[in-house]
Amino acid sequence: MAYYVYLLASKKYGTLYVGVTNDIVRRTHEHKSKVIAGFSKRYSVSRLVWFEIYDDPVTAITREKELKKWRREWKIRLIEEKNPQWIDLYPQITV
Repeated sequence: MAYYVYLLASKKYGTLYVGVTNDIVRRTHEHKSKVIAGFSKRYSVSRLVWFEIYDDPVTAITREKELKKWRREWKIRLIEEKNPQWIDLYPQITV
């Protein structure tokens, strides 16, 4: 089973959200649909701009916790290394 660490953004250089899941399509859809109350719903954070894939949950959770401690500038640099235009990656993963 795959585990995903992901970053969502409200817009380019907007509010960021770091999460971990074992079903990135479902979880991103939940953020986009605003079905779960919380941070991403409150701040309209639903654009999937970056993710990594892991084989085990412990490694994924450890990475998520690490990224949550990162400075905002470091997260932006991480996003822009692979997605400089901050394109929503959700359509690509649902194909």
